[in-house]
Amino acid sequence: MVERTSLLVIGAGPYGLATAARAIERGLDPVVLGRPLSFWTDHMPSGMFLRSGTDWHLDAAGIHTFEAFLDDQGITAEDVDPVPIDVFLAYAAWFQAQKGIVVRDAGVSDLRAVDGELEAVMTSGTRITADAVVAAPGVASCQALPDWAASVPDGIGSHTCDLVRFDGLAGARVLIVGGRQSAYEWAALLREAGAERVDVVHRHDEPRFDRVKWDFVDPYMAETRCVPGWWRRLASTEREAITRRFWEAGRLTLEWWLVPRLTGARIRRWPRTWVTEAVRGPADGEATVRLTTGDRLVVDRIVYATGYRPSLDRVPYLSGVRDGIRTVDGFPVLDESFQSGCPGLYVTGALATRDFGPFFGFTRGCPEAAALIIDGLERTDP
Repeated sequence: MVERTSLLVIGAGPYGLATAARAIERGLDPVVLGRPLSFWTDHMPSGMFLRSGTDWHLDAAGIHTFEAFLDDQGITAEDVDPVPIDVFLAYAAWFQAQKGIVVRDAGVSDLRAVDGELEAVMTSGTRITADAVVAAPGVASCQALPDWAASVPDGIGSHTCDLVRFDGLAGARVLIVGGRQSAYEWAALLREAGAERVDVVHRHDEPRFDRVKWDFVDPYMAETRCVPGWWRRLASTEREAITRRFWEAGRLTLEWWLVPRLTGARIRRWPRTWVTEAVRGPADGEATVRLTTGDRLVVDRIVYATGYRPSLDRVPYLSGVRDGIRTVDGFPVLDESFQSGCPGLYVTGALATRDFGPFFGFTRGCPEAAALIIDGLERTDP
């Protein structure tokens, strides 16, 4: 069976939904494949809080914002400070309903260029041909792991995105590798779940905890939308300065609300330390980890809070068009509308950060990306 559409959106996370909403607003009827916010529901713990405030939203039109949702529900910003992930998920579902976005719970196994069109092969075998495709793959397949992770016994090591339920870890001894927000938030959640001991190991100094203000990003996003190619046209020194400021806010500073949740002897911090070896422990289901301090820890679980390394090569369904896309350090080279070197294929989200800036690894970039992509489609529509 072969279907036909003018626009196919692969992925129903924040970037996919934002793009679909903008397309519908402009009179298009996109086919959207995926499961709404599946990475958020399947790979983030229910007790998690967002780092962003209520001013970040998905709507390029600025109508169905997060703040509009809260107002509709009779919730004040003070009621959700910090923002629980469940509240944002409820906003995303409300946004989808308000915009009339229909999402098919279906995956794509392959995308290829055929006779001047793009053809997606779904896991069911159904094929969809499209004039344009927006790939919004997220980062689920882009986990970054330390080299020594391969020597960890099976069943002991997990990336944070694969460890989102903690009820089976009461009494466990857990090592967390990493020292940014996810590392310390998982430490708090594990402590609250009754873990016997949580060791947090990271190479850098102890992070600072403070209330992070993200409003410095707003002028950059306005420039991104209004000035074609704004990020790439900046002098390298300006890009570096903005990236450094973003890093200081998003990585070097952790959220203030974690502080009271990290107290007590059950959480131990190991700054300026890293793992040199991880091998099978003295008993089944254990691992022995050696640190640069000379200490050895026997643990039941190892959690890799080591982030993600976006790369086009890690998106399986794009392998069929990979040869037509120029990349730099794994990132696709995109034009001013997020279009790749494969005509009609647009790539958004974290894979666009090289050409559009670090903001596009966060939901803050959703409205701008959606607007630029659909505007670009309208310009190229014959």
